[in-house]
Amino acid sequence: MRLTTDVAVVGGGPSGLTAAAGLAAAGLRVLVLDREREAGGIPRHSDHTGYGLRDLRTLMTGPAYARLLANRALEAGALVRTSAMVTGWAGQRVLDVTTPEGRLRVDARAVVLATGARERPRTARMVPGDRPPGVLTTGQLQNVVHLHRGRVGTRAVVVGAEPVSWSAVLTLREAGCRTVLMTSEHARAESYAAFSVPGRAGLRVPVATATRVVRINGRDAVESVEVEDLRTGERRTVPCDTVVFTGGWVPDNELARAAGLAMDPGSRSPLVDNTLTTSRLGVFAVGNLVHPVDTADVAALDGRHVVRHVQTYLAAPSPAASRTVDQSAARDLPDAAPPSGSGTGPGTSTGGAHGDDEPGDAGGGETGGTFAGAIPLRAEAPFRWVFPGLIRPGAGAPPRRRILLWPAEHRPIARVVVTQDGREIARRTLPWPVSPGRVFRVPSSMLSGADPRGGAITISLA
Repeated sequence: MRLTTDVAVVGGGPSGLTAAAGLAAAGLRVLVLDREREAGGIPRHSDHTGYGLRDLRTLMTGPAYARLLANRALEAGALVRTSAMVTGWAGQRVLDVTTPEGRLRVDARAVVLATGARERPRTARMVPGDRPPGVLTTGQLQNVVHLHRGRVGTRAVVVGAEPVSWSAVLTLREAGCRTVLMTSEHARAESYAAFSVPGRAGLRVPVATATRVVRINGRDAVESVEVEDLRTGERRTVPCDTVVFTGGWVPDNELARAAGLAMDPGSRSPLVDNTLTTSRLGVFAVGNLVHPVDTADVAALDGRHVVRHVQTYLAAPSPAASRTVDQSAARDLPDAAPPSGSGTGPGTSTGGAHGDDEPGDAGGGETGGTFAGAIPLRAEAPFRWVFPGLIRPGAGAPPRRRILLWPAEHRPIARVVVTQDGREIARRTLPWPVSPGRVFRVPSSMLSGADPRGGAITISLA
């Protein structure tokens, strides 16, 4: 069966549903394809508050937030198909889809990739030991507890101390399981003090920093974990019956790779510019697929941001016209052309967080195609990636007028320096620390001194 639509949105999480609602409200035919049985993404099984603050200006639980976004997309006129797995490409903007009713081929004028990100499980972290049941990621835990009303153990060790780690603690608590230890390989816990301080005190969760789980013990069930102090090398055994691996996010980039899109070597996400356009004309990427990972409401605002740019692309008389930049707007580079880039940035040689470039990674500074005339944005250590990856002068600000970076280490004072062609164009001390496990945000106004005809822009810390 073949379907045609103006816009195909792949992924029914916050970014995809928000994009779908905006595009459908603009009078476009929009088809959302989501592999899950219900749309809404990760918030569907995050049964605690904290959702909707930035995009909806309110606070609600994850399931309520997911339902609201799905209903808004439907009310705007978008068609949402669940249990619909996009398996590949049959053309530049033609998708092969598998559903319980059979196979579909979707021919779209534009495609928005909103496939999100996932946590790295135990296997990807190569933690040795036995292979008993009771070893989960946060997503798996919440799926068991909130969607299936299943049971877990009574004593848990949570690996990671990111904001999502405390979400796991809350879920464990609701399931009647006590968190006996939270571990972090960093010298300081990654999450905000607003999470960690009440968590340690109110939830009575001990947090062991500079520590890692090096072995899981138990055959028919988890019995204990071995924990190593990274400062001394000493090991101890912690009795438990549940282990939850949290964070360590990687983008769900399989469909982007299958398309042969240029990939950012630091984040392993599709490389995008400030309009969220990828290297393939008419294909856009949004949300945690391109900045793994930020909060759900920030991802949703990507969906809101991309609406105008998809409309501009579809309204252009020709593909080339949709990429034309008004050079008179070049003076507005800081806002009109906010940052972009990758942990290492397009064309840099400092090495990404995941090793060597893979096929399809952007390298050698070649952007070309839809990125002709764009300026690469680079990030130096301790940052692993920066979003978006490229700046098109005159094309407007990035989502929320923010540059997003992912730190590998903690810096209590953030003295940010922006340079271009060996010239310092901005320096500012920001009032928030640099911390691993969460996005670091830089105002895009720090690019106000950049030359729209100059070379790569680099962000570093003094």
